[in-house]
Amino acid sequence: MATYPSYPNAFPHAQPGAGAPGPGTLRHPRWWERKAVHAWALVSLLALSGLVILALVREQTGTEGFLVGLCLAVLPVPLLIAAFRWLDRVAPGPWRNLLFSFAWGACAAALIAIVANSFATHWIATNSADPSNADTLGATVIAPIVEESAKACAVLLIFLFRRRDFTGIVDGVVIAGVTATGFAFTENILYLGNAFGTDRLNSGTGMASVTAATFFVRIVMSPFAHPLFTVLTGIGFGVAAWTAPGRGPVRRVLLPIAGLLLAMGMHATWNGSSAFGQFGFFGVYALFMMPAFGLLTWLAIGTRQRELRTVRSELPAYAVAGWVGPDEPFALGSMRARRLAREFAQHHGGKETGKVVAQYQQYATSLALLRHRGRRGRAGTDYVVRERELLDELWARRHAARPALAYASRATAPPVWVPPVYAGPVFAGPVAQFPAHNAHTAHNPYRY
Repeated sequence: MATYPSYPNAFPHAQPGAGAPGPGTLRHPRWWERKAVHAWALVSLLALSGLVILALVREQTGTEGFLVGLCLAVLPVPLLIAAFRWLDRVAPGPWRNLLFSFAWGACAAALIAIVANSFATHWIATNSADPSNADTLGATVIAPIVEESAKACAVLLIFLFRRRDFTGIVDGVVIAGVTATGFAFTENILYLGNAFGTDRLNSGTGMASVTAATFFVRIVMSPFAHPLFTVLTGIGFGVAAWTAPGRGPVRRVLLPIAGLLLAMGMHATWNGSSAFGQFGFFGVYALFMMPAFGLLTWLAIGTRQRELRTVRSELPAYAVAGWVGPDEPFALGSMRARRLAREFAQHHGGKETGKVVAQYQQYATSLALLRHRGRRGRAGTDYVVRERELLDELWARRHAARPALAYASRATAPPVWVPPVYAGPVFAGPVAQFPAHNAHTAHNPYRY
């Protein structure tokens, strides 16, 4: 039986297993309470939404327009997903959350948006004194409210039901960004497919290509537009996740709402840019969208670097207790060292060993972030149980991970300047010479 070292608990007064149900309170879950049933219901809902939105988009664009729009709309998706995944490399969340987010945005949120926007625009056109403003109101008022609310539902669901995977701003940014990427993918199919149909009707008239113009605006210039809007909602949820449980419940509710309202406002400004004159779009793009994009990118990358600093500052406590190696806090706090450790493990032990090292890195990062929250009173009631789970996962993988991390630490450690050894002056004549048997002084290159 393995002997475990002691571990530093951020809550010394807490008892292991606190909050666990007592005797007689456990019961077998009913069939509708099982996680498998929930998963199948969610998959079925998303699949049904996908089939319906597929039929609606194909009806509006035609088969050829749909295929053209699909081929063009898919181009920015891998780049955006890779960017958000890179941002999440310090403490990567499970792929199932990203798959759910993308599917929700591409299927459920897109279906809600296309139905609600069409209904609202039609209602305004039939009940307004000036029906000509229906499209403008729909684009600048209705669409931002409906679309951002529909996308925010994915962030809310993960925040509520996958709370262990949602711990801070980076998680909110990634989940919101991937959801918006899926939504933009479906929306781009619709716009590009309709543009292709317009070009077919105008063929032979000498008019400029509507498809090329739409592709340039939506795919080349602003593929980040929808992710940028929804990321504001994700930041609101991320800050709420960072807030201490049980403290400031009103703030935990208001922060996501504030992020959602900011997302709606930015979306409305973007959609209404055409109303600012001939060059309104380019003005909003240059003076509003690009600075906002740069600011949010700086915030996300800064948060990522702060997570690395947290790893370097929190893991030494576990190194002292013997749970991790003494050189691991430095190695796990450097993305370059992490990569070298995985490559070393894969080279000497194969892909499975490299996968084990990657899992070790992920668990160690989660442990450091958990301790950081715990020391600030922001961890949940299951802190002790979660900490022990993570420590057990690390202990089970230590034999494969420690040699790789030790190598990565040595390879990436900054060089240490060693001052020259001063051996004293050398005088002419045999009396002042150093003894020949003293190898250190006789062959010292710094002797003078």
